[in-house]
Amino acid sequence: MHNYSTGVELFAKDSRGMTMRSRRETITFKHPFRIKGIDRLLPAGAYEVITDEEMIEGLSFAVFRRVATMIMVPAAAPRSSTMEMVSISPIDLSDAQRIDASAPRE
Repeated sequence: MHNYSTGVELFAKDSRGMTMRSRRETITFKHPFRIKGIDRLLPAGAYEVITDEEMIEGLSFAVFRRVATMIMVPAAAPRSSTMEMVSISPIDLSDAQRIDASAPRE
C-alpha cells in the first residue's frame, strides 16, 4: 500500500485561453526504485508528483485531460542537495509503484 497526500489544485489560463490545473500529491516509495527516463536508482522516500491538466471545453460539466506528469527528485551528484523536476510517463510511475508494492519486506 502506498501513502498518498493530495495537495491543492491550482487553476490558471494558458496562452491559448485554456483552463489549466496543476495537482500535487506526495507518493511514498518503501524501497529504492527506478523510473524510465531517470538514469539512476532513486532512494526510498516521499516524492512530490505534479500533474498538469487542461479543461476540455464545450461540455456541460468539467472534464480535464492530463497533459504532463512530473516528479521532484534529488539532483544527480555532485548537486544532490538540490531537487530537479523530471517529466515522466504516468504509466512508468504506476509501474514503479507496482514494483515497489510487490517487493519483499525487509
